[in-house]
Amino acid sequence: MKNLTIATTAAAALSAAFLGLAAPARAAPTGGDAQATISSLEAQGNRVIVHKLADVDLDDASVVGINRGPAIRGTVQDYANDRTYQNTVTGRVYYVNVK
Repeated sequence: MKNLTIATTAAAALSAAFLGLAAPARAAPTGGDAQATISSLEAQGNRVIVHKLADVDLDDASVVGINRGPAIRGTVQDYANDRTYQNTVTGRVYYVNVK
């Protein structure tokens, strides 16, 4: 029973450490360059859905709102420790309103 408790505690600590290292994505403030904001969010592993409120190119558009959507989950391989973590948050969906 003692070994089970130690193993459970170690697994919980490893999971918490693994999830704690994944920094949450931060949305850029509104009013910025639309293309730069979208590129930044995508570079952080997020999926971006753009809602154009005016008929302008993204290069000329500015961000008027960002809404955070659901988490994107997937399987993450830890090759160093020969482990697989399933249902791990790998990014988020962001809805970006541009004008």
